[in-house]
Amino acid sequence: MTVLLYDNPVSGNCYKVRLILSLLGIEFERREVSVLDLSDRIEVLGGLSPTLNVPVVVLDDGRPLAESNAILWHFADGTRYLPDDPYERARILQWMFFEQHKHEPAIAVLRYWQSIREEELPAAETEAKRDAGRVALRVMERHLREHDYFVGAGFTIADIALYAYTHVAPEGGFALDPYPAVTGWLARVAAEPGVTPISA
Repeated sequence: MTVLLYDNPVSGNCYKVRLILSLLGIEFERREVSVLDLSDRIEVLGGLSPTLNVPVVVLDDGRPLAESNAILWHFADGTRYLPDDPYERARILQWMFFEQHKHEPAIAVLRYWQSIREEELPAAETEAKRDAGRVALRVMERHLREHDYFVGAGFTIADIALYAYTHVAPEGGFALDPYPAVTGWLARVAAEPGVTPISA
């Protein structure tokens, strides 16, 4: 199987997909899409992604699939990264929804504005995003004080989803030292065979 991936190297959401494909040994071809110049999104992604966002994969039978966590779920199904137990699967979805609704909108947005666009948001908006990101990190910290991984005893796509933007959170101005359980988890994920940072 060879997958076509519409990708951007700095996007944490795209990183999730590159990581799961690499971990599973699935060959993929990358087509880079800018996250700064959106002028050709309809031309490039129209008909592939409802939101015209990356990542998007096109399967070897021609079917497209968008949204990073949906793509994670699709490829991880039937592998060690997604348990068979219905309750465990629901808990993985719980953390993946948290990542997209509470974590990514704060931590990823500040990273994008400060390290990729290199522009400052208005001070009030920056502080609101910073506060929201700290709330998300505190949620993770509380959970990880009692657990090595987010669901069950091992590394799953819940960890992949949350690792993507957490391991580069300092690029958005988030200090991770106040969250020792989070930093311990980051080290455990980084030590998983086949896991490389987004910069790689």
